[in-house]
Amino acid sequence: MPKSFRFLLLFLVSLPVFSQTVTIRGKVLEEKTQLPLESATVYLTRVADTSVVDYTITEKDGSFSLKTPKSKKAMLLKVSFVGYKTFLKELPSLENDQDFGTLQLAENDNTLQEVVLKNEVPPVRVKNDTLEFNASSFKLRPDANVETLLKQLPGVEIDADGKITVNGKEVNQILVNGKPFFDKDGKVALQNLPSDIINKVQVTDSKTKAEEISGKAASSDAASINLTIDEDKNKGLFGKATAGYGSDSRYESSLLLNYFKDTRKISVLGSANNINSTGFTMNEIFDSMGGGRNYSIWTNDDGSFGINGMMFGGGRGITRSNMFGANYADQWFKDFDVNGSYFYIDANTKNNNRTKQVNLLPDGDFTTTSRSTTENAKFAHNYNFAVEYKIDSTATISFNPKVVRSHSSNKNRFSQESTDENGQLLNESSGNTLSDADKNSIENNFYFFKSLKRKGRSIGITFDNENTREDSFDLNRSLTILYDDTDNDGVPDTQAEDNRDQLRRQRAVLDNYYFQAEYVEPITDSLSLALAVQYTNRRQTDYRNTFAFDGNDYTVYKDSLSSFTTSQQESWVPGVGLTVQRSKFSGNLYLYTKLADFRNRSLYLGDAVTLNKNYMLPEINGYLSYRFTKSKSLWFSYNYNVDFPQADQILPVENFFNPLITFKGNPDLDPEQRHYTYLNFRDYDFATKSGYTLYAGGNYYTNQVVSATSFDASRKRFITYRNIADTYNSWFGGNWSKSFKKEAHSFKYSFGLNAGLSRNKGFIDGEGYAARAIRMTPRVNFTYDYGELLSINPSYNYTYNVTYYENYNVEKQSNVVHEFKLQTTSYWPKHVVFGNDVSYRYNSNIADGFKKDFYLWNISLGYNFLSDKLLAKVKVYDVLNQNQNATRTITATSVRDEMNDVLQRYVMFSLTYKLEKFGGKKKEGSHFWWQD
Repeated sequence: MPKSFRFLLLFLVSLPVFSQTVTIRGKVLEEKTQLPLESATVYLTRVADTSVVDYTITEKDGSFSLKTPKSKKAMLLKVSFVGYKTFLKELPSLENDQDFGTLQLAENDNTLQEVVLKNEVPPVRVKNDTLEFNASSFKLRPDANVETLLKQLPGVEIDADGKITVNGKEVNQILVNGKPFFDKDGKVALQNLPSDIINKVQVTDSKTKAEEISGKAASSDAASINLTIDEDKNKGLFGKATAGYGSDSRYESSLLLNYFKDTRKISVLGSANNINSTGFTMNEIFDSMGGGRNYSIWTNDDGSFGINGMMFGGGRGITRSNMFGANYADQWFKDFDVNGSYFYIDANTKNNNRTKQVNLLPDGDFTTTSRSTTENAKFAHNYNFAVEYKIDSTATISFNPKVVRSHSSNKNRFSQESTDENGQLLNESSGNTLSDADKNSIENNFYFFKSLKRKGRSIGITFDNENTREDSFDLNRSLTILYDDTDNDGVPDTQAEDNRDQLRRQRAVLDNYYFQAEYVEPITDSLSLALAVQYTNRRQTDYRNTFAFDGNDYTVYKDSLSSFTTSQQESWVPGVGLTVQRSKFSGNLYLYTKLADFRNRSLYLGDAVTLNKNYMLPEINGYLSYRFTKSKSLWFSYNYNVDFPQADQILPVENFFNPLITFKGNPDLDPEQRHYTYLNFRDYDFATKSGYTLYAGGNYYTNQVVSATSFDASRKRFITYRNIADTYNSWFGGNWSKSFKKEAHSFKYSFGLNAGLSRNKGFIDGEGYAARAIRMTPRVNFTYDYGELLSINPSYNYTYNVTYYENYNVEKQSNVVHEFKLQTTSYWPKHVVFGNDVSYRYNSNIADGFKKDFYLWNISLGYNFLSDKLLAKVKVYDVLNQNQNATRTITATSVRDEMNDVLQRYVMFSLTYKLEKFGGKKKEGSHFWWQD
């Protein structure tokens, strides 16, 4: 690491040492009862401009302690709690520690509706199970997006993959005014909505639609973020348009328009680019470049992207994509809410792949090297609609249909060869394949909830269905040669040749229906009994017909490559559950008995096979959530379930469409039995702006379906399936973060560790093998901000993988990866936006011919015109032209090194125009206290 950079890091980390702070203390009580108020917000604002200086929340006994920088300027000490009048005390200066003793809050005269002045809203509030941030308390640039706002909030972490956690709880849903904005994952909202239209950021436990409507506690350890829009900004038109062109014919374009009027919200978006991007982000620095600023060399961002639940780009190579979408949300009449979206996406991905794989065997390894050139194309129409109607105060209906129509095609030209440990040729193949598929699916989710006369008594009915049909054809033109040194002269002899020119037509049909009825009877105010019954009917059918080329057309029917299979799972699952819901803890335990019919049928080579089995199986699921304080909590969950094998795994039908691999099912397979458990403990201290989370979880299989592979002398595979016991995979780790400010200087750093331990088993050539894998990934991240002028963000990621083997001729395989990233952003001088990102990756152990390390360096420079409405920008991606995608994957049976195409150096020139026209009051220019 350069000495200058090490000095800079040391300087930035050392700055807090020189800060001069004071501590203020006190205790907050309710005026009438003299009882302590837990989670009241205590905060300091400047008298001059009402800007928030610092804040904390009270403990269980009402006490607070806040360490804050000294100041000679006048301050206001404020204490706020929902339903109570705000306490105010003016402080001429704040230069010494102070103990304010007991502070008493009086109830509001109007307890039904709290009335507060906008500039008196505290920065943070804890309201029941909701953590609420006042967006205006966190000063940002006027052009910042919602993601930038979230990064400023205490306890909020956004990693390089874009995953958001709040106080250690992962966010799986982001809503705008309680409704999805294009999709519940919120990616479009985060990147495209400007932060200055947001009034509050509300964080709650993430609930299913049934839990949300029925008022049940959340049964998952995930969080939901709701962005409420400022009343003044909820009427207007805003958006942006971008167009850019660069070297190597790289281009990008996008358009996003939003029209908001009270409950009605209409948004339209469109994009086109060939730089592996969805095309939507308000980030001024790197927006759409190669996955945006969150591009991570250690996550192998290699071209795939997803939106609205669909993945495009194939996951490898360079993608050209076009997209159009529209979102509509409204309240048609009282208590009748609608929300719908439409997406059209098409993507074309081209890739060159090079792979070297060492295959581990008990009696000696063999190596397969391969090359391929692929082109994947896909387009899809996605329709999504949601209706929620509150019939009256006791009954609600929710209905959510979804329709997807898609077409995909794949072209692949390949060559490969396998050699033994002495370099002797075992097999080789070459050829090309072509596939084409049309897929149509319809999904519906219906939920009805009715509360009955007695408080807590209710019924709920759920009905889901999924109906999918996919028609495809696969064309295989290939030549495969199998070798064997039959005369032991050291020279491989041709054992067999397999020359194919075949067309396979396939139809896959899936019909899945689910019904649940639940009756809840309260036992006490906090304890209830539930009686439930579930019905599931899942049927999957596959038709495969293969034809060989006769010189003119594909008309020669191949019995051995054609088959019919169907698998149906029908089950009735009655159950009983206990639910407890108190102020400090909640939980439930459901015990089910699964009465299942498992029916399978096949027709292959004129032989009809029927396999019918009946089961009576237990199922258990439950969770416990305990909240020690408003910021400290414990979560534990456990599930036991049984999964049935797939039709291809259990039916005795051979599939050797691949000349080097033959699959065949095993009729004697038993279902998989799995125990799942998860534990999480988290604590966040608003007084010190620091917090941590610890977690552990895993799956333990008492019965698992695994592959049993045998090889002939030329290393052609024959795969079937068997049951095995005592396998597991687990994960554990933690994270600690802290943030603080010193005048214009802001600091935020975090340390984390992700780790995993697993044990896998299987069979090779009739012998059992086992592999125990250990993975550890410690990481550190630091962010320094100087006001809104400068941001520096270095991070380091270390990954260690090791796998220990049993019954192989190797004892272990290991790999170490070092990853470093430095992200710098400058908004100085005025109107100029500069970004500089440098990433470095080093892979300690990879095959010869695959580069171990590389740098990825991106630069962007922009200038704002026309009152910052027009941004002209030039950006250079991969300045050093070193970007690559070389990876090593260690499994229980192989070590695989792989390289795929990635974007390399290009220059892009672009223009972005921003439109903002709101019907409310015109926003005043942002003013920051350090500008005084």
